[in-house]
Amino acid sequence: MKDYFVIWLALLIPAAGFAQGTHLASASPGSDTNVASKRPLELKERRILPLFGELSKTSVQIDEEIKFLSECDKSFSSRAEASSFFTARAWEYLQEGSLDTACYRFNLANLLNDKNVETYWGLGVVSYQKQNWADAKRMLGRGIELQADNVPLLVDLSTVDLKLYALTNRKEELDEADALLKHATALDSTYALGQYNLALLHYNKDEADLAWEALHKGRKLDFAQINFEFIELLKAKKPDPIGFFK
Repeated sequence: MKDYFVIWLALLIPAAGFAQGTHLASASPGSDTNVASKRPLELKERRILPLFGELSKTSVQIDEEIKFLSECDKSFSSRAEASSFFTARAWEYLQEGSLDTACYRFNLANLLNDKNVETYWGLGVVSYQKQNWADAKRMLGRGIELQADNVPLLVDLSTVDLKLYALTNRKEELDEADALLKHATALDSTYALGQYNLALLHYNKDEADLAWEALHKGRKLDFAQINFEFIELLKAKKPDPIGFFK
C-alpha cells in the first residue's frame, strides 16, 4: 500500500521542489495552523485543521467524538479497522482534490487509532497541497516517529525540507534533508524518488557531479519520475557527464 500514498505525494511535489517557482512566493514558509487564533475556532473550522488544530477540546467537540466512536464501535470489529476504513476514504477525497474533506477524514481516522501512520502521512500531504509547509513537516515527522525506517515517508519529509530550503535558503533545512536521505538510501538505494531527491540535494550543495550520479540512478530505476525542468537547471551548472541528456 505504501506506493499508493507515495504516488500521491510524488504527483503533488516534484516540479515545485526542483524549481523555486514564483507561484509559491506568496506562501509563508513559516505558516502553521497550530497557532492560537484571536477568537475560538468553531468545530467546523477545527475539523479541517490537522489533528483538529491540536487545540483544547470544547464540550461540543468531546460530545461529537464520543458519539462518533460509539457508532464506529457498533459498525466495525475494531477501531483499528475503522481507522483504516476512514483513511482509505480520505485518500479518495484527496485524489478528487477535496482537501478539507480529506483532512477531516484523516482526523477521524487518527481519532480512532493514533498509531495509524497513514493518518499523519495523509495530513502531511493535505498540508503540503495547502502550502502549509510547517504543518506538512510536523505531520510527516509524527509519522516517522512511529516508523523511523519507512523509506517513502523519510523521502517525502526530505521533499518538504527541500521545498523549505528553496523558499528560505536556511541551511538547517538542507542539513535535515541530507540526514533523511542518507538514512533512507542506506535502507533502500533502489527507491527512485530517494535518488531524485538526492540529486536535488547535491544540486543545492553545488555538487554537480554527485547530482548527475544520483539523477542517473533514479532514471534507471523509474524514468517516469524525471523532472525535465531540473535537468535543464543541472545542465546549466554542468553538462551531463555521460551525455545521456544532450
